Amino acid sequence: MVAALIILALIGGAAVVICLVAARKPDRFSIVRRTSIAAPPERIFPLIEDLRAHQGWSPFDQDPSLRRTHSGAPRGKGAVYEWEGSRKAGSGRLAIVESAPPSWVRMRLEMFRPFKADNTVEFTLEQNGAGTLTTWAMQGRQPFMAKLMSTFIDCDKMVGGQFEQGLAKLKTLAEG
Repeated sequence: MVAALIILALIGGAAVVICLVAARKPDRFSIVRRTSIAAPPERIFPLIEDLRAHQGWSPFDQDPSLRRTHSGAPRGKGAVYEWEGSRKAGSGRLAIVESAPPSWVRMRLEMFRPFKADNTVEFTLEQNGAGTLTTWAMQGRQPFMAKLMSTFIDCDKMVGGQFEQGLAKLKTLAEG
């Protein structure tokens, strides 16, 4: 009986410490990855501002079971892409809210499943000599449950790794 109480006290203490660590994390998150692409911004930009083209390079759009819907403008501001997929892919909506061809695109990413989120995604293309420094960034609110999850999972490494994969595919397409 005493051993069980000690174990319960240790588990409870550990849970309190984990919750305190999570509560001290920032209320906002930011993930940023960059790569240099040996192509002008004018060649890269259409692959970003046309949400249908994301299927060719975005690691988030590779699930063959996704049900995809495109609406609004065909590209640029007002273009909307919605998906419904497996538990891993979830469901969500990506809409281009601002665009400055050929250097910048801002999107609103709303996730409905497997968890709710409302984030800002930005792509920036900066001419750099004969190439283009291409940046993929995402930022948003980090509620307590996301803070708690990030205590155990390195979200920057996980999502940032997916950004790196996407940028590598984007580079291959733009340079090809």
